[in-house]
Parts: sequence; structure tokens; C-alpha cells
Amino acid sequence: MKKFALLLVLLSAFLWAAPAPDDYPVKVHVTSSHFDVLPYNGFIRSFQRLDVVIDGKKYVLEEGTPQRRHELLTLGDYSARLFEDEHKTAYSSSRTYEFLLPDGKTRKFVVIGQSE
Repeated sequence: MKKFALLLVLLSAFLWAAPAPDDYPVKVHVTSSHFDVLPYNGFIRSFQRLDVVIDGKKYVLEEGTPQRRHELLTLGDYSARLFEDEHKTAYSSSRTYEFLLPDGKTRKFVVIGQSE
């Protein structure tokens, strides 16, 4: 029983450990941060939108969940990882990036626009 309890403690510590910075190799430069107020499931919700540069390409990202508090992400450089990258056809894609924030927390942003 003691071995099981020790294993449970070690497993929970592993699951709750802070993300490793090496797991976030994508460099993202946030050039603009704002909220858009939109209808969402019959209510009005605020979604944070970011203008970013990733590998020299410009993207618009949107936080995947509506926000109740308006806490803008500070402009600057962030480490991220490509969380989801789907290409169902040769001409379309769906991408989600997970940002690693300075306090060790993470937030997900979906690509909703791109430009040259």
C-alpha cells in the first residue's frame, strides 16, 4: 500500500510539473493585443486577438475560449509550441499554438488569419 501511495504522489507531481521551456521552440512576437466583443451562444463575449509574427509570417490569433476579464497579453516575444496542426486539404489548414508565459502558465491561441 505504501508503494502505491508513493507512486501516486510521484505521478501527481509529474502531471502538475511546470512545462519545460525546451518544449516550446517556436518564437512568437506579439505586435498587437486587443479584445473583440462578439455574440457567442446567445451571449456577448470578449475574445482576445493577437497580431503576431512567427518565422517572418504575420498571423492573427484568437484565444480559444471567451474571456470574462480583460487582461491583455503584453506585447513582446514569447515561446510557444504548435499544439495542433491539421491539413485536411492541400489548400487549407487549422493551427493552434500554445504559449508558455513567464510565470509557467500556458494559454492556447487559434490561427484565425494570415497575411504576407
